Amino acid sequence: MLGTSDLVAFVATTRPDEARKFYGGTLGLPIVGDDPAALRFDVHGVTLRVSKVQALTPAAHTVLGWKVTDIRAQVVALTAKGVAFERYGGMHQDQHGVWASPSGARVAWFKDPDGNLLSLTQEQ
Repeated sequence: MLGTSDLVAFVATTRPDEARKFYGGTLGLPIVGDDPAALRFDVHGVTLRVSKVQALTPAAHTVLGWKVTDIRAQVVALTAKGVAFERYGGMHQDQHGVWASPSGARVAWFKDPDGNLLSLTQEQ
């Protein structure tokens, strides 16, 4: 039913100025709108709506993720822009914070200025 409709992804922020710099500047997403309710970015044809909220408790799990073709190159580039990649006990992550999943996919996690957990995934 909705398979032919465009997807809109949502994440929340209590710090819209920092979110704009992070998503627009650090991650390089083109901003397509900024109104009192939300920032809107274009993510390869998908709208990312960063909702401006008064209070936020970040989820403990990943809320947004990107499929990439070269995870190490992306991690190195983002690290150079000040992004810190998460480390998790009990998971073997390489020197860049990349975890090799049992399926063979490689995954790395990082947070936005509000503490929302984001990820990069390179599939086999």
